[in-house]
Amino acid sequence: MAFDNSTQPPEDAVGSAIMRVLEAEAGARASIAQARTEAGKIAEQARQTVRAIRQSTDRRLERVRAAFEARCTKEVAALEAEAAALRVQTDLSTAEVARIDGAVTALACSLAENVP
Repeated sequence: MAFDNSTQPPEDAVGSAIMRVLEAEAGARASIAQARTEAGKIAEQARQTVRAIRQSTDRRLERVRAAFEARCTKEVAALEAEAAALRVQTDLSTAEVARIDGAVTALACSLAENVP
């Protein structure tokens, strides 16, 4: 809105204009201060959101890590049990030894016959 200063003396018009500028400046400073306050609140809310997301993510990662560790422990135990079972020596009976000797001898003879 344009200010009509045609009815005021020039000194009053200048004074009025200066007052309007000063009032506008004060209003702008107040708006800037309010914007800074609101920006600070928004930033703090964002930090709180980030903290909550980080905590939630940390809890999820801990559950995943614990489940992975438990599964690995179980699988390692199964492998160790299988390895232990494979290390067990079994004594062959005399009949089993004789049967194996017979099979080895038969194989050796079969291979020797086919040698040119």
